[in-house]
Amino acid sequence: MTGVDRARVIERMNEAMMLLTERMDARLIPETGMNIAYALPDARSKDDVAAVRGGIVGHADRVHPAGDIAFGADAYVARIVITAMRFDPAIRSAATIRFSEAVLIEMENLLFEICSFDPEKEPPGVQTMDWGVASCCREGVPDVIYDRGAAGKEPTIRLLGEDPVTVARNLLKLSNRITYAQL
Repeated sequence: MTGVDRARVIERMNEAMMLLTERMDARLIPETGMNIAYALPDARSKDDVAAVRGGIVGHADRVHPAGDIAFGADAYVARIVITAMRFDPAIRSAATIRFSEAVLIEMENLLFEICSFDPEKEPPGVQTMDWGVASCCREGVPDVIYDRGAAGKEPTIRLLGEDPVTVARNLLKLSNRITYAQL
């Protein structure tokens, strides 16, 4: 990939972060933090996927990036994106948010296509994200992939999309619909 491709990815990530820091409800951020990522068109490894170094945290009811946007910054979210790209190369972005049954209901109300997997059924010798995301993408990549967690694994909702601005806009649609009582 060229430097122009990398610069374009960083530019779109900056646009997405601006939207999220200005308008996203910080209560959507999991205890362990969240992240958003965007892959180069032919991404093969985490070094081909840009994310926020250190993730995104909530502080004083506001959304804050913990660090800068960089390639190779988050292997977890990179694996989600790279796995989804194997099924649909146009889906190059993903974000992770707090799991909540109420959030899932609002996602259904927004008509997002939703799929889940059970990490306790993960076959031996594979990584959870590779297996879980792949199990949800066999008939097309959904807008949302979630799991309810397992021993040592936090329940998580993942939003997927073509680019981080699209994912950020979907997060804002969701953010606008949640109430304090739901989280």
